[in-house]
Amino acid sequence: MRGGDEQTGKLFSYVDLEKRVRSDHPLRAIRGLVNEALVALEQEFAALYAPIGRPSIAPEKLLRAMLLQAFYSIRSERQLMERLEFDLLFRWFVGIGVDDAAWDHSVFSKNRERLLEGDIAAKLLSTVLAHPRVKRLLSTEHFSVDGTLIEAWASMKSFKPKDGSDEPPADGDGRNREADFHGEKRSNDTHASTTDPEARLYRKGPGKEAKLCFMGHALMENRNGLVVEACLTPADGHAERVAALHMIEPHADRPQAITLGADKAYDAEDFINELRSMKVTPHVAQNTSGRSSAIDGRTTRHAGYAVSQRIRKRIEEAFGWIKMVAGLEQTKFRGRDRVGWAFRFAATAYNLTRLPKLLAASA
Repeated sequence: MRGGDEQTGKLFSYVDLEKRVRSDHPLRAIRGLVNEALVALEQEFAALYAPIGRPSIAPEKLLRAMLLQAFYSIRSERQLMERLEFDLLFRWFVGIGVDDAAWDHSVFSKNRERLLEGDIAAKLLSTVLAHPRVKRLLSTEHFSVDGTLIEAWASMKSFKPKDGSDEPPADGDGRNREADFHGEKRSNDTHASTTDPEARLYRKGPGKEAKLCFMGHALMENRNGLVVEACLTPADGHAERVAALHMIEPHADRPQAITLGADKAYDAEDFINELRSMKVTPHVAQNTSGRSSAIDGRTTRHAGYAVSQRIRKRIEEAFGWIKMVAGLEQTKFRGRDRVGWAFRFAATAYNLTRLPKLLAASA
């Protein structure tokens, strides 16, 4: 018997969100890990809010919503709230009921400074990695490091002289001054972006165009390719090596020797000597293009060196996910602190997407 095409809505509806999400959905395992990490951070959240006043939206719900934004490549908080309005899966993951109204998109802007002040992104990353089930997956001896460019939310037209010589004349009609930029030398010493002064003009390599950007850095453990540390610095030629030393230092204070894999950009004598003084074996790719490498046979003769060189390339998978899926190929934020917070948070989201399969395989 053919059913009728009736479209009358019911006055009452009883929907159990828990039953609407299938038992083997990947978000179930992620949600369990996230909830346990957020419970561990409860004291951190309490310190960010006043003890009196009108209750705000729970920071746990905001963070779960921001994770969904990264997982599903949602471009803006406005679109995220539109999705939260009708998607039962999103409502279940965030923790709001079917009858609850979605928030205004401005709640993220209002609460971002509070989360930034508490360094919640870094604490969430470390808390997830400290989970007993996750900690067993991590290598404590072998690591890889690399950096990637994060394009700033600023155009090249905003890169103007610091002395204001590019400003239009006072008696003008408000239009930009007519200028021919061909042959004009512009550098970070003399110019700065008026949109994001902390962004720096940087060229990735010979033949590449210069862009206003930041530089993101990640430290990966080699057993399962999970990001164990992430940070953001201004873009310059020494940032990668300085950030690598900063990120590996907490892991170097151990009885057993550890290794650090990296590409040719890290093959510098001062960097290699710093690693060795920290009792870190530098498994760095040799750079012999018109120069001698700081890596010699003491390192390359061991079989572990070839293994590190093969595994270190997996860090590009993390960068690819952070930039293409989580939307950080070009950031939507301005300022090093905000962009750095978003980069760490995206690194945490990347780990969470990989953990369900890793945990199932290790069970």
